[in-house]
Amino acid sequence: MGRRRTTVAVVSAAVSLLAVAAALAASSGQQATRDTLVFGVSTDPVGLDPSLISDGESLRVTDQIFESLTGFQVGGSKVVPELATSWRASRNGLAWTFNLRRNVRFSDGTPFNSAAVCFNYNRWYNFPGPLQNASVSYYWNTVFGGFARPVSGSPGPAKSLYRGCRTNGANSVTILLRRPSTSFLSAIGLPNFGIASPAALRRYQANAGTVDASGVFHPKGTFSTANPVGTGPYMLRSWRTGDRLELVRNPSYWGRKTILNRIIFRPIPDNAARLQALQTGEIHGYDGVAPEDIRTIQRNSKFRLVTRPTSSVGYVGINQAMKPMDNLLVRQAIAYGLDRPSLVKAFYPPGTQVANQFLPPSLIGHARSGVTNYPYNPEKARSLLEEAGLTLPVKIDFWYPTDVTRPYMPDPSKNFQAFAASLEKSGFDVTAHTAPWRPDYLGGAQGGKYQVYLFGWISDYYDPANFLNVHFGAFSPQFGFRAPQLFSLLTRADAETNLDTRAALYRRAGVQVMRILPMVPYVWAGSALGFDRSVRGFVPGPIGPVNEPLSRVSLG
Repeated sequence: MGRRRTTVAVVSAAVSLLAVAAALAASSGQQATRDTLVFGVSTDPVGLDPSLISDGESLRVTDQIFESLTGFQVGGSKVVPELATSWRASRNGLAWTFNLRRNVRFSDGTPFNSAAVCFNYNRWYNFPGPLQNASVSYYWNTVFGGFARPVSGSPGPAKSLYRGCRTNGANSVTILLRRPSTSFLSAIGLPNFGIASPAALRRYQANAGTVDASGVFHPKGTFSTANPVGTGPYMLRSWRTGDRLELVRNPSYWGRKTILNRIIFRPIPDNAARLQALQTGEIHGYDGVAPEDIRTIQRNSKFRLVTRPTSSVGYVGINQAMKPMDNLLVRQAIAYGLDRPSLVKAFYPPGTQVANQFLPPSLIGHARSGVTNYPYNPEKARSLLEEAGLTLPVKIDFWYPTDVTRPYMPDPSKNFQAFAASLEKSGFDVTAHTAPWRPDYLGGAQGGKYQVYLFGWISDYYDPANFLNVHFGAFSPQFGFRAPQLFSLLTRADAETNLDTRAALYRRAGVQVMRILPMVPYVWAGSALGFDRSVRGFVPGPIGPVNEPLSRVSLG
């Protein structure tokens, strides 16, 4: 599935648009307009403490306020220096030493140094009980896992990748791991691992709060609502929920000063309303352009459509614990029986690609050759089923979700109908099953209750481990197969510190997955943003709002 999403209450689209218009009217003078970008978002952030959020709208904002030890090349997924200028691993891969950028201060004036880094990492490792909830500290749980003092139901220190943090003077820090891993370098580049001011974390009681039954954190302190303090190029000026969140230039930023003085994020829940706000000039841009609105933007010379590199994969899952899916010939018949090109052409926006493997092309470890391909071939599918000794048509239970739209699955029912039709031409008798996306469908698929099903993945962090290791690195009820050689290969790939060797290992693993066929990938999907032509310097990234800095954006 990918990142967990939590939303907060927002006002109606009409109220949001009126508020936008009022704000722009209040910005008198052409210079003020050129200094302020107004960006339409689908909802307010959940919060502004990056370690306690996992939704895109929150991360879009915190990525402008906080910086991490590592970062990503703008427009790509390559790990590059951010607050650390360089790093090296010990021979056994259990200690990573980072040389820190000098003369950096948090926006509250306090110094950034090795002690601040260790304070943050130890804060996360020592989260109190409420913050250990996987719905709250999702990325710590996903990347590192385990807590120093776990509450009931939480993993303890032995389960944590993190072992400790050691300062080496003011400008060097060593992060200690319990087992070798290289993928954490990419993970800590996310704004979720942004380094916050220890003084602000203490002063504004960042750890104080409660978690309700649905996993929503309700802070008692004001760090995540009014005082998020990082080292980034922007800092928070004000936030009125349902109306506007305003960032302003950080005057003490260590790097290149931002071109814009202000960024205003406006919550506009409805897709059509965001498009209308762009058309009327009330906003300069917005994310999440609906597929049906893409051509509207492309045909208007006043606007510009920006598409992200593909960063998610849609697939048809196959549970090998349910017969006859334990037979490779049957799984191959499904692969040959899915008309993937026709489906992608019919239901996805321009630029979407038909997938031939699990890893999208923009990721290291994507295999350029050697992958077993399964072009649509109903006759081949039928012959494979007969070779497996089965009587045609072969009955299968095919599940798809309701009440959900995902980048890799804009309309699940249409995807199901198209695939069911092509499978029935290929020797299968398809029985449809549906369930609401959350919690029924997610729980059913991940719990191994479905034979064949529509599913997909949006990366938590853009690394091959987050795709291949998460899904195929160990036994999972979702796929119901055991492949010790593949599991071992993926463990070795994640532990490899030589990046070229690591990429080669992941290429091998990707090829193996397509031979085993625990699923049939059918689409690599991206997403699109719409902008006024005056917006310059925006660079889309494969991991979306978590790596799309606005510091180089200008208004012409």
